[in-house]
Amino acid sequence: MRLKYYALICLFLISCSDSGNPKIKSSNQKGKVVVVKDGDTIEILTSTNETITIRLTEIDCPEKRQAFGQKAKQFTSDFCFGKFVEIIGNKKDRYGRTLAFVFDEDGNNLNEALVRNGLAWQYVAHSKSEMLKKLEKEARDANLGLWIDENPIPPWEFRKSRKNNQIKIL
Repeated sequence: MRLKYYALICLFLISCSDSGNPKIKSSNQKGKVVVVKDGDTIEILTSTNETITIRLTEIDCPEKRQAFGQKAKQFTSDFCFGKFVEIIGNKKDRYGRTLAFVFDEDGNNLNEALVRNGLAWQYVAHSKSEMLKKLEKEARDANLGLWIDENPIPPWEFRKSRKNNQIKIL
């Protein structure tokens, strides 16, 4: 009897816990990618003809007018434009975009792929992912993508500096 009681408690706790695996968190939807706005923002068309703007969660790609911004956009386009994807996430940002992880039909994670290829930073202000941390370090150590530059400017600093007119646009 005690064993059953403990087993039920364990199952309950496991089902309530956040394991950090985006594949089992929150809600998910599927749709076809119809727009790639930049490296970390896409639009999908769902089966109900609803267009949803997706902001890739926990990462930040260079801005379009920043070094490697166009490469990040092209990578995202090659990964998913015109293809069906699954999005995992249901929170919204201040612009009304859905914050999500994006997976292709083979289960490949776009968020991770961008970081792995040196085309995005882990957005540490909004991420505690050990996997993204590891992928960023590996890309940095291998001088991949934006890490070929000695001191790449993170997009959040680029945006802040542009507001203050401190950085010239490419």
